[in-house]
Amino acid sequence: MSFDRRPSLSTSQSNDLIFKDPNSPHVPRLTRRLTGFLPQEIRAIDSIIPAESRKLWDAHKVKKFNEPSEFQDRFISHVEWTLARSLYNCDDLAAYEATSNSVRDNLVIDWNLTQQRQTARDKKRVYYLSLEFLMGRALDNALINMQTDTSSSGESREMVKGAIGDLGFKLEDVLKQEPDAALGNGGLGRLAACFVDSMATGDYPAWGYGLRYQYGIFAQKIINGFQVETPDYWLNFPNPWEIERSEIHVPINFYGYVDRSSNTSTLTPAEWLGGERVLAVAYDMPIPGFKTSTVNNLRLWSARPTTEFDFAKFNSGDYRNSVEQQQRAESITAVLYPNDNFEQGKELRLKQQYFWCAASLHDIVRRFKKTRRPWSEFPDQIAIQLNDTHPTLAIVELQRILVDLEKLDWHEAWGIVTATFAYTNHTVMQEALEKWPVGLFGHLLPRHLEIVFDINWFFLKEVEEKFPHDVDLLSRVSIIEESSPERQVRMAYLAVVGSHKVNGVAELHSDLIKTTIFKDFVKIYGVHKFTNVTNGITPRRWLKQANPKLASLISKTLNDPEDKFLLDMSKLTALRDLAEDEDFQEKWNDVKQFNKLRLADLIKELNGGVDILERDHIRNTLFDIQVKRIHEYKRQQLNILGVIHRYLSIKEALASGVKFEEVAKKFPRKVSIFGGKSAPGYYMAKLIIKLINSVAEVVNNDEELCDILKVVFIPDYNVSKAEIIIPASDLSEHISTAGTEASGTSNMKFVMNGGLIIGTVDGANVEITREIGEENIFLFGNLSENVEELRYAHQYQPQKLPQSLEKVLNAVESGAFSPDSPSEFQPLIDSIKHHGDYYLVSDDFDSYVATHELVDELYHKDKKSWLKKSILSVANVGFFSSDRCIEEYAGTIWNTEPLKPE
Repeated sequence: MSFDRRPSLSTSQSNDLIFKDPNSPHVPRLTRRLTGFLPQEIRAIDSIIPAESRKLWDAHKVKKFNEPSEFQDRFISHVEWTLARSLYNCDDLAAYEATSNSVRDNLVIDWNLTQQRQTARDKKRVYYLSLEFLMGRALDNALINMQTDTSSSGESREMVKGAIGDLGFKLEDVLKQEPDAALGNGGLGRLAACFVDSMATGDYPAWGYGLRYQYGIFAQKIINGFQVETPDYWLNFPNPWEIERSEIHVPINFYGYVDRSSNTSTLTPAEWLGGERVLAVAYDMPIPGFKTSTVNNLRLWSARPTTEFDFAKFNSGDYRNSVEQQQRAESITAVLYPNDNFEQGKELRLKQQYFWCAASLHDIVRRFKKTRRPWSEFPDQIAIQLNDTHPTLAIVELQRILVDLEKLDWHEAWGIVTATFAYTNHTVMQEALEKWPVGLFGHLLPRHLEIVFDINWFFLKEVEEKFPHDVDLLSRVSIIEESSPERQVRMAYLAVVGSHKVNGVAELHSDLIKTTIFKDFVKIYGVHKFTNVTNGITPRRWLKQANPKLASLISKTLNDPEDKFLLDMSKLTALRDLAEDEDFQEKWNDVKQFNKLRLADLIKELNGGVDILERDHIRNTLFDIQVKRIHEYKRQQLNILGVIHRYLSIKEALASGVKFEEVAKKFPRKVSIFGGKSAPGYYMAKLIIKLINSVAEVVNNDEELCDILKVVFIPDYNVSKAEIIIPASDLSEHISTAGTEASGTSNMKFVMNGGLIIGTVDGANVEITREIGEENIFLFGNLSENVEELRYAHQYQPQKLPQSLEKVLNAVESGAFSPDSPSEFQPLIDSIKHHGDYYLVSDDFDSYVATHELVDELYHKDKKSWLKKSILSVANVGFFSSDRCIEEYAGTIWNTEPLKPE
């Protein structure tokens, strides 16, 4: 006999049936008991299942592997039974799949116990909604976090490494077989991945909700220097880290109309009759905590059609349209961030967001209703965190559920909604705040638009009562923007109005949102609604997994064989006492050199087996790295223009007769490494990628330089590449225009791996400086309070460029890096020279170049001081653990506590 998690829903059932009581007589009694696991019912399960069955079940109960031989038994079983292979055709890919399935078996046992424990204790749960979860590879992370009954976290990895070694495989080769999970793009998604790791490690009852993208954002190829987007076929092979819950499928409606029968008020229950329906099918990924048996869940939704195949059309010869419904439905979860430069793209992106929010809310509400608690207790049992504005539709959807389906009074429902949601803002730039045309919104989601108008009406009424006759204030804070040619729904404003807390992600950022984009809301609600939780990263991934040699050195130095410092990063402060110890500095430097050689191997592999870097000189070459999403505000253009300045200065010195040895002293060995993806429709960002590659082509083939300067662009930047790139950095660039970067997390990753930072006083750079010491970071550029004044001056005064930058731009404009098309980079030049230089490249250029001269001098002339700064940076980085972030969220926003295993 098998038991479904819940009764499947036929596609013909309407949305109101989705939320029917799970204790309906239509649900089998035994199924009801086993899926619900209400505290008062757990004891009753024993009486439901016959004693003989329970005894037999216990005798055959699945057990974890605890010893190498037990793992090997499991491994071989999966090779032969799951994969239908044998010893004679088991390659590295099969070994990866068998290892992953074996490790997942252990996690699933803890996973089931965790879910039962959380249900039985019935404590408040956290639901983290993020459109991105940039998880990277799962196997190595699972091996680091997983515990067996006889070994703690970390030891399991060594056991598995030895066990598969005895079977003839190398763990390193097996791990490389896993593709990166293409579920995100940048810092937003990696933050969400770090947070779900920390929630499991901290034993918080929490689930993540996202989308299962078939092709990710895209796989980036560089062809003739240009970014070319291709599908990311990460699901070509079965993914052992996901479990398809085909029995959990949620009908999701779009389009249609609202039927109100005799009711005329939009505040009363209405029936939304959708014109199109698709199914959301659940896929679950286990998220193991470190040094705990807690394994939380990440649930991802995939879109399916209600009818995959139209047999009548096929038989009539209309083969193309016979699968139209399938293609239309599956396009919803095909790609992360569909290009919205055209109307159909906008519609698909809004469709994607509602699909995800509606499916997630269905799941959350369904789980709550099993407890049979009154609706007034919903916020006491559930906290929903919105990671940016993408999931803001969840606010409207919950209001619809409570009013239309559960028949609650409109105001009672709204009180529940606002007490449940909290919103994390990730930008201070108005142009980055999501908006949707009212016409498109109403066409796709007619009932939701009514609710948005009602939310806005009551909100503006409240504002008018507080600030009578202030018409301008009403216009500025309205959720509906009336001033644009086409009215827009301001999603960030809706998120603020519909949440009980709004947080920024760095101290500077949180201060800025209160004085810029949300200053009117601070006036309305008071400052107490707005708070700060500075971002963090998980040290399990970004130290233990990415930099095992450094983690091992720290563990030995701290006499911490169980790696407890990965749970309490304050222990790293003991390294301060060794910052000037020459023997320790040498060991520290050896780790860095190993990581630089590892990165050189990756660059060689990506370059078709050709060495770009002279291996004999790597120890004396400064690795200067900027890897992140390509965007004008992150200023990769400033970096590459600085590289051109260095190149031109070297060439000028050599042309004037200065001996190469003297030139090499002034401009010591350096490789500038770039990586990152541009949004497909972002022309200027794609042009920056082209410029980087064009400069690399010229510089790397200039024999006169004798390899003292190299430029590298690493294509298709992702988590697994970051795990090799970041530990190899000597210097990393975090050079956004002051006041534009909310926080950044790559800066934290580089510091945690002993890389020094060159950066502006922006985002989390401010707090990093406070923690590690101003003497251990290279800061430059204008401050955020000066930015608007400088931008204003650029609009009304002729642009006067520094001579150093003028020379660089003239070289680019002359075609020195694009001889076949001299005007190719003119838009980039014009953005600085003639279009106001919005990101202040000209204002910060000389400061940037001068700071790089200080970097050169310290790295090449005082290596001991450099190593001291590197050690002190790691010693003081503990504040930026994501474990600290989750504790702050839990205490100040979610009002929830850990649920420790027995």
